[in-house]
Amino acid sequence: MNQEPVVKIKNLNHYFGQGALKKQVLYDISLEIYPGEIVLMTGPSGSGKTTLLTLLGGLRSAQEGSLKVFGQELCGAGKNKLVQVRRDIGYIFQAHNLLKSLTALQNVQMSLDLHPEIPQQEMKAQAMAMLEAVGLRERVNYYPENLSGGQKQRVAIARALVSHPKLILADEPTAALDSKSGRDVVEIMQKLAKDQGSTILLVTHDNRILDIADRIVHMEDGYLAKDAAAQTAGTPA
Repeated sequence: MNQEPVVKIKNLNHYFGQGALKKQVLYDISLEIYPGEIVLMTGPSGSGKTTLLTLLGGLRSAQEGSLKVFGQELCGAGKNKLVQVRRDIGYIFQAHNLLKSLTALQNVQMSLDLHPEIPQQEMKAQAMAMLEAVGLRERVNYYPENLSGGQKQRVAIARALVSHPKLILADEPTAALDSKSGRDVVEIMQKLAKDQGSTILLVTHDNRILDIADRIVHMEDGYLAKDAAAQTAGTPA
């Protein structure tokens, strides 16, 4: 591809613990993800998927090898650089992580507080528009306790996408949802990301949503296996 990758990982290793308790959890990971791609990451629990996602998201500093996001090296990066990179990343977690004391609108608008260049009135308008885009126009002033599981996850998607991030990291976003709600949620993500030109890396155990992927990569015991979608497409992995 001619474009520069959004994510470029080369020979990444990661460890938990110190001294005698030190345990390697990621082994020699190499992966490139390009602008506008939707990449699904599968693999059993404990295979290292969430650890890799937190490193990519700048939630912790990478230790060995190279991990570049938006061309910025995050291996050994300090707190300020990690914070700077996080501003262009949207996160969607398995648990929607909404603040109970805030309405749907306030939860989404909170995501824009990281962007002081946006005027307050504009923040509210953008949050309203994003909630409308995920089909929650009638629920903007509802608190999380009055929303269904699928509706809460839609608020979480709106919150992740409202600042038009270049990269969206989603960790099991359909795990707590029934089949129809889960399908609705990933289709909303897919449409909004394509409209915004965002890149998605989505960790999932949900075989019902694999068809939205441009590529599927598989983690096993801390190793990244070959690219499944590329093989089915008949191109070398």
